[in-house]
Amino acid sequence: MASGGSKSAAYILLMLNLTLYFIVTVIAAWAVNHGIQRSREAASVLSLPARIFPIYFPFGNMATGLFVIFSLLAGVVGMGTSLAGLHNVLQWDLANLNAAAASSLITWALTLLAMGLACKEIDIGWKDSNLRTLEVMTIIVSATQLFCTGAIHAGVEDAARKRNRMGGRF
Repeated sequence: MASGGSKSAAYILLMLNLTLYFIVTVIAAWAVNHGIQRSREAASVLSLPARIFPIYFPFGNMATGLFVIFSLLAGVVGMGTSLAGLHNVLQWDLANLNAAAASSLITWALTLLAMGLACKEIDIGWKDSNLRTLEVMTIIVSATQLFCTGAIHAGVEDAARKRNRMGGRF
């Protein structure tokens, strides 16, 4: 892949991921806030094992608590990675691209964890429309993060090849 193509693809995907991770963070933060406000009265009528479950949410199913927390974590880390990645991609040298590639890979792993919990929640069933939106956004952002990670890694290889041709040490 040519240097300009990889750079523009990575830049566009980072901008898209920044927007998607912001949406995921907002919806997951709303779900955490809603769960904190309503969990006391909803959990008081449950039997003992469910009442002491620390991540109980008064909506959704038993996978909702973990899914919402990991979605919030992936959203916040993804926004930070996208912002730092935009800076690193604009610099477009080997050291900055390696930093962007490493953080992009870590963010993709967190997003895949949230996506796995979203798939588990879909499998269990019984959720409202806000959680469906969060599930769909998490699945979409895991795919776009994969493409973004690939574009950044292609840029790393291109920058390393260019540096080796110019006689630099690698």
